[in-house]
Amino acid sequence: MANDEQTPRRRASLELLRAEAADELSVLIAERLRSGEDPWDFMEDLPSVDELVVFMLRAENIAENGGARPNASRHYRVLRQIALDYPPLTAAVWRLLGDANTHRRWDATVRVDAN
Repeated sequence: MANDEQTPRRRASLELLRAEAADELSVLIAERLRSGEDPWDFMEDLPSVDELVVFMLRAENIAENGGARPNASRHYRVLRQIALDYPPLTAAVWRLLGDANTHRRWDATVRVDAN
């Protein structure tokens, strides 16, 4: 049998990733509805299914890198690589990279710490 370190890592299909993200998004919506929030107030703040897939792939990359939070250039490279690996996610990647002054709290924009 081959050693796990020698076998290449197999990526999930985009369809599977989208299905998992859609399930996660439906759970988030249900929880917020149960807590009495008005969908008109929160729906536009939630990520799209494709944006959620990008975040999941980005989280995998961070975990593979020992959990180290990426700086701005590494964040850009990781998201760009996701777009190259999964071309249908390109629009979502560029949306996430594009706006540094986003109003969405969950956005992955890397901000420079004022240390």
